[in-house]
Amino acid sequence: MNIRSIVITTLLACASTAVEAQESETVYNFLRLPVSAHVAALGGENISLIADDATLIFHNPALISGVSDKTLNLNYMTYMEGAKTVSASFVRLAGERASWGVSAQLMDYGSIRQTTRFNEDLGDFKAHDIAIGGTFAYELTNRISGGITAKFITSTIAGYNSLGVGVDLGVNYLDDAHGWSLSAVARNLGGQVKAYDDKFERIPFDLQVGVSKRLINSPFRFHATLSRLTNWDEGFGRHLAVGADVLIGDNIYLAAGYNFRRSQQMKITDDEGAAAHGAGLSLGAGLSLQRFKLHLGWGKYHVSTSSLLINISYTL
Repeated sequence: MNIRSIVITTLLACASTAVEAQESETVYNFLRLPVSAHVAALGGENISLIADDATLIFHNPALISGVSDKTLNLNYMTYMEGAKTVSASFVRLAGERASWGVSAQLMDYGSIRQTTRFNEDLGDFKAHDIAIGGTFAYELTNRISGGITAKFITSTIAGYNSLGVGVDLGVNYLDDAHGWSLSAVARNLGGQVKAYDDKFERIPFDLQVGVSKRLINSPFRFHATLSRLTNWDEGFGRHLAVGADVLIGDNIYLAAGYNFRRSQQMKITDDEGAAAHGAGLSLGAGLSLQRFKLHLGWGKYHVSTSSLLINISYTL
C-alpha cells in the first residue's frame, strides 16, 4: 500500500467517526445528528414530539401526519472545526389521513489537508456525505400513525465513493386529551451497496422508543427517549436523552435537554477528576406562526466546541 492509500484509509476511518469517536464500526454517522432544532434542544434524540414541524421527518416518519400541507423547510447546522450540514424537506397531504414528503441532507467536512508521513504537502481535498429520502405516513386510527422513509446515501472522500440504502420505520400513539405521545422508530435499516474499497461496513442502525407528556392545564411538557436499544454493552444512562419545554401561548416555546451518552463519552480526566465540561447540554427556542416558523437549537457536542442549528419553515 502506497503512502497516498495509507493517508486515504486513515481519513476514511476518521470521517466514519466524525459524529462520535466511539462509532468506528459504522459509516454514514452524520445520520445520527439531529436535524430538527427543537429535537436538538431536547437532548438531540426525540421521536415523540408532536408539532407542526417538517423537520420531524428526519426523526420519525410517522410524525409528518401533524405537519401542515405544502410545508417547505430549510436547515443549517454548524458542527466541529469547519464541518457543517444543510438539509431541506417538503411535506404534502394526500387525502384525509395520508401525508408524503421528500428530504435531503448534505454533510460537508470542508477542505482537508493531505500529507505524507513525512509531512510533505500533497494538497487539499474535500469530503462530503449526502442522503436523499422519500417518506409516506398514514393515520391508521384517530390515535395511531405509521410512517416509512426510504433513503439513498452516498459519501465521497478524495475521489473514493460509497453508496448505501436505508429505511426508517416509525409509529406514534397520541392521546391528545391526556397529553401523552408514545413512539417507536427503527432507523437506518439497510446497508452499503458500494463500499469505499473492498470492505463493506454497517450503517448506523438505531432502535428507539420515546415518550412525551404535557401536563394538562400547564405550559410544561417533558420528554424521554431511549436509543440504541439493540446494544446493551454499556449502562442504561448511555441510552437516555431527556428534555423539557415551556409553551408560551400557541406561538413560542423554550426548551432544554440533556444527553447522558454524550456527556459520558466526552468526559475528560485530569488532576481534578473527570468532567464533561457541559457536553450533553442543549437549549433552544422557537416561534411558530400560521405560515412561518423559526426554530433555534444549541448543543454542546464536545468539550471544546458547541453547535448551532437553525430551521426555517414556510407553508405555501
